[in-house]
Amino acid sequence: MRGGLQSRENALPDRSESTRTGNVRPIGFLKPLHSSPPTGRGIQQHFVKEQIMDLLKAINERKSQRAFKPDPVPKERIEEILKLAIHAPSAINLQPWEFIVVTGEEKERLSRRLTKAYKEKQIACSPGNVKPLPKTYAKRGAKTLDLMKPFFEEMSLDVNQYINEGSCNFYGAPVAILLCLDDSFPNARLVDIGIALGYLVLAAHEFGLATCPIGLILAYEDEIKDLLNIPENKNVAIGVALGYPDPEVPVNRFKSQRDDFNKFVRWIE
Repeated sequence: MRGGLQSRENALPDRSESTRTGNVRPIGFLKPLHSSPPTGRGIQQHFVKEQIMDLLKAINERKSQRAFKPDPVPKERIEEILKLAIHAPSAINLQPWEFIVVTGEEKERLSRRLTKAYKEKQIACSPGNVKPLPKTYAKRGAKTLDLMKPFFEEMSLDVNQYINEGSCNFYGAPVAILLCLDDSFPNARLVDIGIALGYLVLAAHEFGLATCPIGLILAYEDEIKDLLNIPENKNVAIGVALGYPDPEVPVNRFKSQRDDFNKFVRWIE
């Protein structure tokens, strides 16, 4: 059993994240055992219990951030995050996701191109609904915007302008990740993309990095494909801003609320 545990540990990425101040942040999912761990079967039970607790903590803590520091993210760290993301389940194990990682000057070019397209076409963030939304969903969206407004007032910025132009700029993040799906797949496989996205944002959180999924850029997919030479048979499903959050920007204090649990669940017994 001890040999099995050692193999598991060797397969995991680095357990710490160095911050700009030189502090070391333990990685939640990958927290090492105590200096005097239990022996035998107790080792495995203790390790599993800690992992479960850390996973629950990450799920509860993680939130979208809308202001990033310009500090670059090491390529090795991005690779570690994506290697965890592709552990997501998918139908028949098709693993239909494809990731395009854009950094450096290419990311800046992408941001400029998207911002220009937004200013010309004025396609703004919206739910993308094809018919009027039921009041339940519309109220949730309106409530979220109302809760965000005080943070934007503190910043003396218009919420709509910040969200729309910020989305096109990936909120200043140094990394833009595009999740793509081959057009041979039906829309049902977007579920698999969504699961991989969930893995990605949680993994990033555990490495001390922030994320913000961005859907507005899909309105300008032609611009993205042209600039990045993405083949016509690949559809951009969602974008993600990735980087170190800027704690000095007020909007990063905001965390969206969740409706009552019972409104989402129907029991049939």
